[in-house]
Amino acid sequence: MEQNERDTGVFTETRKHWPVMTFYERFEQVIAIILGFAIAVVVIVALWELLTRIGSLLVAGTLDPLDHSVFQNIFGMIMTLLIAMEFKHSIIRVIHRHESIIQVKTVLLIAMLALARKFIIIDASTIEASKLAALAAVILALGLAYWLVREGDHYR
Repeated sequence: MEQNERDTGVFTETRKHWPVMTFYERFEQVIAIILGFAIAVVVIVALWELLTRIGSLLVAGTLDPLDHSVFQNIFGMIMTLLIAMEFKHSIIRVIHRHESIIQVKTVLLIAMLALARKFIIIDASTIEASKLAALAAVILALGLAYWLVREGDHYR
């Protein structure tokens, strides 16, 4: 097998940069790889749970997407998968050496996704107005922080 054929895998960038990495950069890279695999396992298990839940609802004949509780439950699971996949994507970017380990924009986006999920699955009949206002304030603050970070990137 030629060198080019072997270097098409996930670890190409890691192998290429390993000799010039500091001890801490190597440590960071190993942790990112382990986290990537762990998140992949979580995504696969969550996807399996989602599919079995939908399958059981289909078999039982109770899958009614217009039923608010069914919609909240299934869409909440889908949003959880999307959040995990976005988190996995941010880890993969570290493995491929495109970015450093902590990306503020990615953390802010994941936090906004998590809050969007919370708004989707929230039971409006049981939440207090003050808690709903607090959640809205947090998502506005996260949006503002994201905008400020993004605007700061334009000036680099």
